[in-house]
Amino acid sequence: MLLEGKVLAITGGASGIGKAAALEAARQGADVAITDIVAPETVRSLLDEIEVTGRRALYLQGDVAEPETAVRFMSTIESQLGGLDVFVSNAGICPFHAFLDLPPDVLKKTIGVNLLGAYFMVQAAANQMVRQGRGGAIIAVSSISALVGGEFQTHYTPTKAGVHSLMQSTAIALGPHNIRCNSVLPGTIRTPINQEDLADEGKASAMIARIPLGRLGEPEDLAGPIVFLGSSLASYVTGAALLVDGGCFVNLQ
Repeated sequence: MLLEGKVLAITGGASGIGKAAALEAARQGADVAITDIVAPETVRSLLDEIEVTGRRALYLQGDVAEPETAVRFMSTIESQLGGLDVFVSNAGICPFHAFLDLPPDVLKKTIGVNLLGAYFMVQAAANQMVRQGRGGAIIAVSSISALVGGEFQTHYTPTKAGVHSLMQSTAIALGPHNIRCNSVLPGTIRTPINQEDLADEGKASAMIARIPLGRLGEPEDLAGPIVFLGSSLASYVTGAALLVDGGCFVNLQ
């Protein structure tokens, strides 16, 4: 198992990519800590699934845009699971909206969750790992949108570019502590964040037509790459960005 005896923590782990990654991490031997904004009772079945694998699971409700959530999350992980080995910054929102009349509060919330939330959490996780003195791995879920534009995502794409850049910079800052920092850049993945948009069959078909592998991604398609980057198989990988998009980005012809 790739994460045998490790502790993995993930933000936005109640659904979508985060849930799939949490479950795969448990199957690969990790104890799993999750934080999200949803009520604890809504993740009980997920925690049960993790515990069925023989691994420990904990959940902390909180908003990643608030710095104190990161502090509470790390403190809870240390007291209940004994430390942290792999951290996954996954929480994010993408409220599609036209650029010319984008409300300031939508912009501020998107930046708060996607970029500031990632920064607060990565910083707290890094400090936890430095205190422990045994290194670790940090993976951020960025997006193909870090590299391309989106007509109704002008508030979203800059945050994902920022997350990608954050991993490049922290790879340098944390390398001396043997903490590796990488990002995954998913293409279009079927998750609650875009289910309404993908309900448009014409739009979904147009997206699929651009993907060489001929299908949209599923949350499970990200779980494997995330686990790999957190494992010893990626011990010399840091500052990297892994596209997980079915080949969409390279299909320009």
